Amino acid sequence: MIRNSKAGQNQLSGFSLNMFSDDELRDIHSATLEVLNDTGILVMDKEARDIMASAGCIVEGDIVRIPSYIVEETIRSCPSKVLLAGRNPKYDMILEGRRVGFTNFAVGVMIVDPYTGELQETTNDSVGKTALICDAMDQVDIFSSAVVGRDMPEYSQDLHDSVAMFTNTSKHISHGDLISGENTKRFFRMAAEIVGGEDELRKRPIVSTITCPVSPLQLSDLSCRIIIESARWGIPCNVLSMAMSGATSPITLAGTLVTHNAEVLGGLVLSQATCKGAPIIYGSSTTTFDLTYVTAPVGAPELGMTSAGVAALADLYNLPSYVAGG
Repeated sequence: MIRNSKAGQNQLSGFSLNMFSDDELRDIHSATLEVLNDTGILVMDKEARDIMASAGCIVEGDIVRIPSYIVEETIRSCPSKVLLAGRNPKYDMILEGRRVGFTNFAVGVMIVDPYTGELQETTNDSVGKTALICDAMDQVDIFSSAVVGRDMPEYSQDLHDSVAMFTNTSKHISHGDLISGENTKRFFRMAAEIVGGEDELRKRPIVSTITCPVSPLQLSDLSCRIIIESARWGIPCNVLSMAMSGATSPITLAGTLVTHNAEVLGGLVLSQATCKGAPIIYGSSTTTFDLTYVTAPVGAPELGMTSAGVAALADLYNLPSYVAGG
């Protein structure tokens, strides 16, 4: 089992970047509660709206407003420790507290051929090879689906990619490109077959999911289905906002974190309303928006600053976090 070193502890055993004081983090939390209660989030899936309504949320058309007490109850019900099991138990990883682990970035659609140097679309073969490379790297604790197999049929691409990942790594697999709720369940069934059944998968989840709210303040049909199915199966779900300051969120770091926080907490409310205690990860790939090149630069200093703020918020909530790096 992997228990990585800790960052930002009082014993100074690690490094941390403190972007906000505790009081400022509480201000961001309070502003988030106002947004969720007064503005709400757009929830595009009807079953998701029904589930949230049954938990006490206020549904007005496609908009779901979440009272503050429900958000607070949700945070308390989320597990503070999450097991990301590997098919080989020596790669089991625990997410807890301020332990720091590493994964590869995801999900690419183009790749530079290592032999010809040509830029080309990724294939199912690329999926397998990236998984194999990460399997051999001690620095990579879990494998996130690095690329997609664009040569596979669109309706089953994610499942073909799953096969390529399962057969090329014995580390935990975090799938970031599931295309439907039904395929999410099929992905889980594949994992269950590997570990010996659904009950065993609940005990040792060798897979997890990643889903991204749509900024600003929207949970798409797909995100809702992934969150719901993950909760029902007891599979860790990484709700990962990809807000862009100056484009889909306020230009200020604190303002962007409020938008980001509202989107993630909205997903967490849906997860816990579906199944209280379902394993969840507080995720972020939020960065700034480059007005010159009209891009979202994941290598920009602003991404690191945002990620530091996100990690601090997750720590405030006692939730495991997953943040992007440049």
